[in-house]
Amino acid sequence: MFNLLWGIVYVLVNFSLYLLCYRLFGKKGLYAWIGVATVVANIQVTKTIEMFGIAMTLGNTMYVSLYMTSDLLNEKYGRQEARKAVWFGFFTLIITTVLMQMALYFKPMGGADDEMQKALQNIFGLMPRLALGSLTAYFVSQFLDVKLYSWIRKFYGKRHQFWIRNNGSTMISSLVDTLVFCVIAFAGREGFTWTVWLEVFLTTYIIKFILTAVGTPFLYIARDFKFADEEDGASRPAQS
Repeated sequence: MFNLLWGIVYVLVNFSLYLLCYRLFGKKGLYAWIGVATVVANIQVTKTIEMFGIAMTLGNTMYVSLYMTSDLLNEKYGRQEARKAVWFGFFTLIITTVLMQMALYFKPMGGADDEMQKALQNIFGLMPRLALGSLTAYFVSQFLDVKLYSWIRKFYGKRHQFWIRNNGSTMISSLVDTLVFCVIAFAGREGFTWTVWLEVFLTTYIIKFILTAVGTPFLYIARDFKFADEEDGASRPAQS
């Protein structure tokens, strides 16, 4: 019960900070969020928790916010800005992986028993495999999301609401992302039996599905933000 209640608080704080980042810094804030969320999500995913008696990983809320960001950029600034943000997140994850793997090779002052070295090793020692899974899943699913979002908007036009464009593209992309990531990151990993793997896959996707719906009102709020430093016509007029 604690994990559920704390999870609700965490989701609200996460999406509120997302709004604050955009409100304070505009389009640049969305790029900043992409960088932070990409790294944080891949750190959090190393932690497995139990909710409703089912195993699941953390990081889902941050990851869903990545789709929210690319969809918002697509909606307000166009497809090219959304694609640029995806590349930015991809590059951020590569930087983090390379630098932290190099950092682990420094000999710590406390030797093999150094507590901080152990802590970093526990978190970032898993990162190469997690990063491979995340990079592959991120690359495939995020570009798929951008393409699907643009396709839905172009095909259906104003007949469909913003929430349909956002939820439709994200829920399909999330399924692809979850499958690719779970296969690469967890298949065959010690402690991950087939049953545990299937639980993680299903719960991860279900959680992303729910979080996508929860994040929709926050996206509507963000879409209506106006910024004085944005030149007239610089942002695409939002469609209903």
